[in-house]
Amino acid sequence: MSATGSDLPFGIDFGGTGIKGAPVDLERGELTGERARIDTPRPSTPTAVAEVFAELLERFPDSQGPVGVTVPGVVVKGVVSSAANIDKHWIGEDADRLFTDRTGRDVHVVNDADAAGLAEVRYGAAKGRRGLVIVTTLGTGIGSALVYDGVLVPNSELGHLEIDGHDAEKRAATSARVREDLSWDDWAKRLTTYYSKLEQLFSPELFVVGGGISKKADQFVPLIEIETEILPARLRNAAGIVGAALYATENND
Repeated sequence: MSATGSDLPFGIDFGGTGIKGAPVDLERGELTGERARIDTPRPSTPTAVAEVFAELLERFPDSQGPVGVTVPGVVVKGVVSSAANIDKHWIGEDADRLFTDRTGRDVHVVNDADAAGLAEVRYGAAKGRRGLVIVTTLGTGIGSALVYDGVLVPNSELGHLEIDGHDAEKRAATSARVREDLSWDDWAKRLTTYYSKLEQLFSPELFVVGGGISKKADQFVPLIEIETEILPARLRNAAGIVGAALYATENND
């Protein structure tokens, strides 16, 4: 897996407001320098986003390895099949082919939460852990990644479980806490309900809590009352980029 110089893989984290990218050292699970950021185009159609990816890659001419891209949607064999928070033109798009053709690089697309999950299991809070690890990303919605003995089970979408008649992420995501002005205690009660349901269904060895709010984990994670060990993510903002580069490298033809 080691790579030096021009062989370094590149990770791109495609979000609703910004597209960020950097070369990645997979030995250390770290960005090799300052990441670059470009505003997400409006509208964020696949073709418009592909142009941004090409521009990002041009800023790092020394990185010529495979390219991994996170997408906030379900991805099956490189084809995007859902688009909850991005332009609807993504649905049915063969993103692997589109981005490979536009950039001239080997590009592999992966769900954003799955990328973060891979990174946390390989390098972060769940490093060295066996059995089932469930990584959740709390933000606008709730993303999830199931990783069993280091192997990703993709596209779990556990933020959409129905709990008490509600889509779980509508009640327990970070956006719900902000929208309803919930105290940490009140939000933790909702998270307890959510993680208890995941416990009941999957009996995991470990939960990892990611997303931007994880930097305030001490405010709410100790208040979540479940049996399973639950830890804050470690890679934070780098998780998507690192996980995408890892995914691309391990899935490169």
